[in-house]
Amino acid sequence: MASEYLVVSGSRKPQSRSRILASYLLDYYQTNALEAEILDLRDFDLPFCDGDTAYDDPEAIRCNQIVATARVIVVAAPIYNFDLSATVKNLLELTGQSWESKIVGFACAAGGYASYMSVMAFANSLMLDFRCLVIPRFVFATGEDFANGQLVSEEVKRRLLELGEMSTRVRYT
Repeated sequence: MASEYLVVSGSRKPQSRSRILASYLLDYYQTNALEAEILDLRDFDLPFCDGDTAYDDPEAIRCNQIVATARVIVVAAPIYNFDLSATVKNLLELTGQSWESKIVGFACAAGGYASYMSVMAFANSLMLDFRCLVIPRFVFATGEDFANGQLVSEEVKRRLLELGEMSTRVRYT
């Protein structure tokens, strides 16, 4: 399937908070009748990037095709050890050129507030290596923004809607 808007759910954890953020964004796009899909990394058995044969893996090829068709990509990912999850970094390593000239946003779930700038190394790589335009409106949520498997923070919900709305207005030519 080819969609203009792609939400990457970057956690393999069954009860993922970042997946809740991803679902909220996907709902935003679909509610507004926009062509959107989710790339849930739980659904892919991606090999670790080895700089050689991993690129020929059928799952890597499939992810490449999905990423390549999107105009806007929002990465919803957990923060582990003050960085995006290894699954998201591995996705980028396997699909790098497919990110070329995309508009990219971030929605992250972390254990504490000290991680709010953790996406910067990833964002810098996207900007410098793949000429992506990064939306300067990161959404950051901590454990207290969730309860019983639901997003309960009205502030985070508002910021997710702002991210979704901004991603529809930004054009990269």
